[in-house]
Amino acid sequence: MEKDDLEILYQETILDHFKNPRGMKKCEHCTAEKQGYNPLCGDKVDMSVRINEDNTIEDMQVLSQGCAISVASGSMLAELLPGKNITEVREISDAFFEMMQGKPMPDEIDYGDLDTLEGVNKFHSRVKCALLAWKTLKEILIDWEKEKASK
Repeated sequence: MEKDDLEILYQETILDHFKNPRGMKKCEHCTAEKQGYNPLCGDKVDMSVRINEDNTIEDMQVLSQGCAISVASGSMLAELLPGKNITEVREISDAFFEMMQGKPMPDEIDYGDLDTLEGVNKFHSRVKCALLAWKTLKEILIDWEKEKASK
């Protein structure tokens, strides 16, 4: 595949996630929820997650409002993470944060469509858009761990 074809494919994937975001369904019996907001551009995300007893994301809802990058990133998160355990979620999340800093993502992890956002790291102001849902998820996991430890 030539470079121009690859860029078109990436743009189509991002636009598909923007126009048809995954994770819009209601999350029943959620374990944790959080709102994220980027005051620089106005992007918002409301996220609800249900984590089961074996530390696996059983279900999630990601309601994103904002630019195509922010909505697409939240949609990719919602499509990729259900069924994964928290260790896998952290590995994927950490690798995505590193990719947004220009580092390559390890080959041994399934990233779904996340690699289509790789070019965003060249535009500093857009990196925050791509990371909004992921930062919100990290905050959810911190709160969930604190609550779990207190039981």
